[in-house]
Amino acid sequence: MSWFNEKTPDVAKAFSELRNSVYKEGALDLRTKELISIAASVIMRCERCTEIHAQRAKKLGATDEMIAEAINCAMFVAAGSQLSWSDVYEKL
Repeated sequence: MSWFNEKTPDVAKAFSELRNSVYKEGALDLRTKELISIAASVIMRCERCTEIHAQRAKKLGATDEMIAEAINCAMFVAAGSQLSWSDVYEKL
């Protein structure tokens, strides 16, 4: 993100501050937040994001099975979101 940082330093700083605010211990532990981020990254189709969050999750003790289940949740939400399209045919 060096180009981004160079061209829009205020926005880059705000993005960094947002990341620091989100990824700290709170009601959810960091590993859980990273697993959620993996699922969100899959939904957003961001390969690089998925890779980054999977690496972070593994460093925090996530297993391959945990990561796979997070991805399963993302797949389910993505598939379920398409069900409403079948309602279109009822109106024809």
